[in-house]
Amino acid sequence: MTRLGIHRDFLQDFVRLERSVQQKVVDTILRFEHTANAGARLEKINARDSRLKSIRIDLKYRGIVLAPDSGDQHTLLRVDTHDEAYAWAHNRRLSVNAATGHIEIRDEETIDTAIANLTRGRPSTARPLFGHVSDSDLARLGIDDQILRFARMVTDVELLETLAGTLPRGQYDVLLGLASGMTVEEVWNEVVGSVKPELFDPEDISAAVSRTPDRIALVEGPEELIELFSKPFARWRVYLHPLQREAALRSYSGPAQVLGGPGTGKTVVALHRARHLASRGGRVLLTTFTSTLARSLEESLRLLENDDEVLSRIHVLTVDQVARRVLERHDIRVGLLGRDEEREMWRRVVRRRASAFGETFLAEEWRQIVLAQNVTHADAYLSARRTGRGRRLGGVQRAQIWRAISEFEEQLRADNLHTYETICAAAAKLLDASESKPYDHVVVDEAQDLHPVRWRMLRAAVAEGPDDLFIAGDTHQRIYDSRVSLGSLGIHVAGRSTRLTVNYRTTAEILTWSCAMLSGERIEDLTGDPASLTGCRSEVHGPEPVSYGAATRNAELNRLVETVREWLDAGVLPEEIGVAARSAPLAQDAAAALERAGLPVEHLSRDRTGGEGRVRTMTMHRMKGLEFRCVAVIGAGSNLLPLPGAVTPLTEDAVTHRADLQRERCLLFVACTRARERLTVSWHGEPSPFLA
Repeated sequence: MTRLGIHRDFLQDFVRLERSVQQKVVDTILRFEHTANAGARLEKINARDSRLKSIRIDLKYRGIVLAPDSGDQHTLLRVDTHDEAYAWAHNRRLSVNAATGHIEIRDEETIDTAIANLTRGRPSTARPLFGHVSDSDLARLGIDDQILRFARMVTDVELLETLAGTLPRGQYDVLLGLASGMTVEEVWNEVVGSVKPELFDPEDISAAVSRTPDRIALVEGPEELIELFSKPFARWRVYLHPLQREAALRSYSGPAQVLGGPGTGKTVVALHRARHLASRGGRVLLTTFTSTLARSLEESLRLLENDDEVLSRIHVLTVDQVARRVLERHDIRVGLLGRDEEREMWRRVVRRRASAFGETFLAEEWRQIVLAQNVTHADAYLSARRTGRGRRLGGVQRAQIWRAISEFEEQLRADNLHTYETICAAAAKLLDASESKPYDHVVVDEAQDLHPVRWRMLRAAVAEGPDDLFIAGDTHQRIYDSRVSLGSLGIHVAGRSTRLTVNYRTTAEILTWSCAMLSGERIEDLTGDPASLTGCRSEVHGPEPVSYGAATRNAELNRLVETVREWLDAGVLPEEIGVAARSAPLAQDAAAALERAGLPVEHLSRDRTGGEGRVRTMTMHRMKGLEFRCVAVIGAGSNLLPLPGAVTPLTEDAVTHRADLQRERCLLFVACTRARERLTVSWHGEPSPFLA
């Protein structure tokens, strides 16, 4: 019986096809496998490799199939419009990797052109990127003659990365691993992965296909096929390229971090890191800030690992959940003070003391100075550094503020109430006092949103030593008011930091448009140094983002309905569409407008994950950790972005005012970069200044 394998690269393209075309692809595969003479359904095309054939999907679309010279194992490599599919196949050639025996696909003409250009334009003083690796070692790692010629001319990793989709994947991974600092033996063990050298028949493509399970899915029957196509994006996104693999699997002498812009794979690295440490027998905490993100991490972890024993050693919890568990193990029960109740308690303190400082200033002083620096008495507060707080204070003023803060803390103790931060502070004290730690390793995702007091608790949850803390984050995506310098907390990552630059989620057009919003902003990383998105790029292209203004709120919502209907008509699944607003009421209004139009929709709240078959509306904060084929950001007007209530008045605290504005800007950036293919941004009235 003829079998048709599915190449992993095609799964990435599959999510971009219209829904009607996706169904036709599935139908074509099923018919192909049940045809007595399947080869008769294939058409010869003008391609360098005669084994590449075409299969008709419909009048407009064609599939490119690898048809071996012998045997019944065929592989679907690509589906696109007729001309695009044929153009892709024209210069492709297939080969067998000499080190792994895996099948490889290369754009032969583009590689030859690159070699020719490098030969003409290479400066005589340029230092070869792989000058430290011998020809024999490169050959042992599977580098063939054509790629060897290219490798000997490459002088920087940026050029290598621009040809990621052109070079054979296995050989590209080897070169990227070497460029990232891995030794030849490390590349052999971690990238090539062969147990022992072996001679492979370079012409036996069918055997190569069967040896490539990480790149080609061989399905048995329609049930497996449907299951494979049900969540293709989730399946291919857990793949690690060598730089990510090096960050995830290496041993560190202490805390380590991985940085990168949106969609660069930081979360994937964190997941693989947790799995790797647990597979070695360690007790691992995989943690993040919100429950939504924690649920997403747990779901992705189960896609990555199915060994229950390994999974049992990984606790996926929010930092606040960890703190509560610590207190519960010590039989400590506390009441949680809500944000509104906390604000009212500060107001009472201000009224009783007739304070010249408002409740917002006092609350932030307590959170950003007292709690952040673990200040416990008046003398410590009088000498505390207040970098970033803006408003200068004399000794008398500090004494007045300390008395107000002390009164607030005394009221908390009297009522046995805690905020999330003080729960973490209490847990940190208990963990510090304990010789036995609950975890051997702590892996932190979305680290940019953690307050210093949460970092102190995580630091205390694991003993200092090799592979203790692993941190993934991007301060350009900081959407909560939690600024921190890890060094001030005794977490030093110097020499143990990896920066990722290639975006695997968002098109280049959406990424460029979104990054422009942060141009000129000084954003500091987790060590206090300036952070940069320079070099962050995407190799995937699509339509330019669409922005438009409406005269009224209703007119904007009507346009939203038209946009969503267009996406649905184009074959986008409802659950692949996300609508984000700065305020919950506007997001709920959007859901109501879509529902009135007869479109399937659901509004996501803090704890609601949403079901299949519905467009999802939510706040911009709720978008964090999610991704959609199409995103509509609404209400991006000057009246909502920045949200007036979220920004400290300039007259009250200039530094906090600027920090609040930057956080609002970053929030819009996060919402826009949740889109994989299409983005629309709309407003009514005047546009937000962030869109200038």
